[in-house]
Amino acid sequence: MCRVSPGIFFFVPENNVNLQSILMGGVSISPKNHKSMRKYIITLVSVLFSLLFGISLSAQEFFRVAAHDSSEDSKKSADVVCTGEHDELTIQKVLDGSDWVDTMGNAAEPLKPSFDRALIPQPVFDAEPGYVELYWKAWEQAYAHVKWQKGLVQPLYMDEGLWDDTIWIWDSEFMVMFCKYAPKLFPGIQTLDNFYYTMLEDSGSSLRIQHPDNPPFFAWVENDYYKITGDRDHIRELLLDKKFPQRYWDLFPTLSPERKLQFDHYPIALKYKGIGYEWNGISSGMDNTPRTRAGKGMLWVDAISQQALSALYISRLAKVAGDGATAREFEKKWKELRGIVNKYYWDDSDGCYYDIVPAPSGETASVADVQASPSAWRTTGILTPASFWPMLAEIPSEAQARRMTEFALRPDKLGGEVPWVTVSRDDPDFDANDGWYWRGAMWLPTAYMGIKALEKYDFMEAADTTAEQVLSWMLRTWRDYEPHTIWECYSPTAPAPSSNHGKRVRPDFCGWSALGPISLFIENVLGFHDIDASSRTVRWDIRHDCRHGLNNLTFGDTTTDLLYDPAASTVTIRSNKPYCLILNGKSHRIRAGVTTISI
Repeated sequence: MCRVSPGIFFFVPENNVNLQSILMGGVSISPKNHKSMRKYIITLVSVLFSLLFGISLSAQEFFRVAAHDSSEDSKKSADVVCTGEHDELTIQKVLDGSDWVDTMGNAAEPLKPSFDRALIPQPVFDAEPGYVELYWKAWEQAYAHVKWQKGLVQPLYMDEGLWDDTIWIWDSEFMVMFCKYAPKLFPGIQTLDNFYYTMLEDSGSSLRIQHPDNPPFFAWVENDYYKITGDRDHIRELLLDKKFPQRYWDLFPTLSPERKLQFDHYPIALKYKGIGYEWNGISSGMDNTPRTRAGKGMLWVDAISQQALSALYISRLAKVAGDGATAREFEKKWKELRGIVNKYYWDDSDGCYYDIVPAPSGETASVADVQASPSAWRTTGILTPASFWPMLAEIPSEAQARRMTEFALRPDKLGGEVPWVTVSRDDPDFDANDGWYWRGAMWLPTAYMGIKALEKYDFMEAADTTAEQVLSWMLRTWRDYEPHTIWECYSPTAPAPSSNHGKRVRPDFCGWSALGPISLFIENVLGFHDIDASSRTVRWDIRHDCRHGLNNLTFGDTTTDLLYDPAASTVTIRSNKPYCLILNGKSHRIRAGVTTISI
């Protein structure tokens, strides 16, 4: 490390680091060996040049200068990662929360990190530049919802965009799914601590939890975040030390209207009934859903499926943490729940999962009904995106999943120009005017969930097509409807927001609506279907015949640019580290520096 003036330090970046951040951050990284000295010298010269001539290097320019290394070691590393031999690779933690998160929750308000685009992936999509514009709009609106609140375990947190005195479980879970792409700016995963510690450790909180029985799928979210960051230490602490996912899985069935909690803001509706859960629209997140017309004693397909989803990912995270016993325990729990959902909630005549109600001759459900005959129950036949939670939890067979996919595409069901409407278009309660909240409106969390469910069974064309339809509808609304913003939910019939009890839904909702312009854009439109820091692998499926790609994509300690040029029929990759790129199904060894692939 070389100190040249007060507050200014020079170092060799191992990641893509914006020069401004380097100069202001005071972080020190020294050359680790003689081979890195060349990069150190080049970088030092670059920085000196910048200081002398007032040139601010972009993030991409900076790491490209410093990262190029054509050594045999680099080539060997590329060979290793492409064969999946990655267990011994050290994955750098992307976010050190101590830099800007006060874990005690009692300090004065910390400085909020400045909104720096160099810390965010930068998309290219020449066919529709509006997608890129909306992408940055979503990040900007989400940044406005990075809030600080004294008295929280994680006082710097993601606010859902509704009320300042509450936090919401499923809003926060879904927000992590786009925050993962910019973990140095957006405290998505840190936000979950405010639920873990409050609900499981009785730590107290200055904010109330709006619905303690909101959908429980923390483990799925934690797994996706881990894939981007490669932060195995976080997973070990989560699973081995704190056991938060396991403890919350155990907690969920114990919640009931009779149970009073000091931190709840809305009464608990959940009732465990052995083969499922009674619930209501408010707590399930689908406030005025017509599912409730099925009658008393209804068991909600999403509640039990979300528990199955959690069990599945607790098992997978336990393997990452090296806890084989927990992995086997929760795989067994998942299989048990899969059996229950297939036995009671599957309607073979329709080819879909539904909520269930006691048959006329049946009895009210109880814990003892776990072994009851399915004839004591009937499916409701009310189709909503909730039917796809079992698919996300990998419950159906491939044949069952194929039948369900038809419902996602049919224009008289959940498909059409605006897919993933929140009740089937042929349902008597479908609101053709503006979707009236959960009676036909298109919501980003359920759309995102449904699209990811399709991906589980490799129905990629259906997933990508409906994802782009969702994004296209959001863009059209942004352009055509004033104010030009991102909305809480969308009309299924006109490029406009939906309504809630006669009032227009909330604007600037990023919040979970950022899932469309950010996550669906990156994953399904640009085609980056799988990014895995633990295996140093990126799967990119090119389906658009235009210049497109993603610059400044960071996963683990790797930062890379990927650009497809149809005119030259080439893909150009720049990277600071070697990794494996699976391009349209074919594996390629990417080395540090520049790689060009002809396709």
